Amino acid sequence: MARTPKTKSKAAAPAKSASPAPPCRPGSKAAAVITLLKAKRGATIPEMMEATGWQAHSVRGFLAGSLRKRHGLDVISEKRDGEERRYRLS
Repeated sequence: MARTPKTKSKAAAPAKSASPAPPCRPGSKAAAVITLLKAKRGATIPEMMEATGWQAHSVRGFLAGSLRKRHGLDVISEKRDGEERRYRLS
């Protein structure tokens, strides 16, 4: 007699809420990045790397994943001639 694999019962998955995630803890690295992005001029990737100790790919991942998707914040990216790309919150 062949055994059939056990299947997990399909419980109702929690619904994703449309509201953004709670704000970051004060003093955290995420809060430091948000503070830099709230400045009128915004911040560059190297500035955010220096403030957090993260690598460039981690900063970019935080901008796209956590800020845009999880917190629902609008991140604006601007590049002027002869300058580095700057990011800021709208």
